[in-house]
Amino acid sequence: MTEQTYEVPAVNCEPGDWLSTLERLRGEGFGFFDFLTAVDQTDADETAGFDIVVHLYDVTPGALRETLVSTRIADGDTLPSCTSLWAGAAWHERETYEMFGIGFDDYTDANHAKLRKLLLPDGFDGHPLRKSFVLVARASKPWPGAKEPGGGGTDGKPARAPRRRMQPPGVPDESWGPR
Repeated sequence: MTEQTYEVPAVNCEPGDWLSTLERLRGEGFGFFDFLTAVDQTDADETAGFDIVVHLYDVTPGALRETLVSTRIADGDTLPSCTSLWAGAAWHERETYEMFGIGFDDYTDANHAKLRKLLLPDGFDGHPLRKSFVLVARASKPWPGAKEPGGGGTDGKPARAPRRRMQPPGVPDESWGPR
């Protein structure tokens, strides 16, 4: 049996045509909104920025179709919100705003609230899904036993972090209570 491959048709548009392209596709039957996300392309040679991608379905019985709609915006630019077309896009736009720092103009949700954080705690600084975001865990605590994962130890053998003896769940460690 041979494996079949399937390519999802893609629609690329300019940022100025973002909302009109989505409206046109909705009118053509792509009324089911699946997801919206961003891809950090700030290290691209020619047109650096962020690709914003929306996945849509036409769920007409007997004619299931899907498409990806994408556009690239420069760092610091915004896009029109698609919450007027799909209320479910509100969660995805909030996540993209928080994780990538991308704004959506005329955003509104069921509570008529403005674009705001969704997942990260108050006071969190930065956008963790950007390529430029520094992972604090690696900066504050070195990798145990070697400079990098998979790197060798000082004796030429692969470095290993010290292991502690594991107890079954509910059994306290040996330092707890009398023995």
